Amino acid sequence: MVAATFRFYEELNDFLPPERRRVTFASPCAEGATAKHMIEALGVPHTEVELILVNGESVGFDHRLEEGDRVAVYPCFEALDVTPLLRVRAHPLRDPRFIADAHLGGLARLLRMAGFDTVYDNHRDNAGIVALSLAEGRTILSRDRELLKRRAVSHGCYVHAIAPPAQLREIVERLDLARAARPFSRCLRCNAPLRPAAKAEVAARLPARVYADQERFSTCDVCGRVYWEGSHWRAMRRVLAGLLPARQEN
Repeated sequence: MVAATFRFYEELNDFLPPERRRVTFASPCAEGATAKHMIEALGVPHTEVELILVNGESVGFDHRLEEGDRVAVYPCFEALDVTPLLRVRAHPLRDPRFIADAHLGGLARLLRMAGFDTVYDNHRDNAGIVALSLAEGRTILSRDRELLKRRAVSHGCYVHAIAPPAQLREIVERLDLARAARPFSRCLRCNAPLRPAAKAEVAARLPARVYADQERFSTCDVCGRVYWEGSHWRAMRRVLAGLLPARQEN
């Protein structure tokens, strides 16, 4: 058994008991324990970690801790490019593509509304989520710490907020997604890209009132759903107001 000291930064403290938050604390470590093992044993999923410093030097998850090591653990950096320092994963994933677990259907819908490629199926189990994440390079969004602690998971994000609008704000701000957003460019039902459609093309699928009042439409070529700028569109636009750059809210 060896002893090391740990200091977690920013939102990583939310995973710790109150007495260990924002302070340096000592913890015993099993002989040969890796940085990843200890970080997760202390309650923090490895997917939340972007940078580990041991005695001031960047290390990977497989670094074995020794007596007296000083371990500093940092979350994802939104504003700073720390790529030259990273040792925890070979290829940081910056492409905003997601897969949401079964409990985050509301968030998945809002992310699609903002234009982000987001897979969601409430019948898909955790093993299926991990497999699709790896196959398609998707970041897992979850409130299940144990899912994010799975060894195979390389990119994931624990969602702290409870209500879907707050969850959307948390993810957009935490991952610095505002400039990548393309509102109303994806189907809320099936996640496929939308395309502009002429009124005559979709006329047969429109309620009479909508046909009389609306002139701009988009459609999904996968599920056939048609969208227009009605009251529901205005309500969704209000959800995005203040969260995305003004030029993207229109």
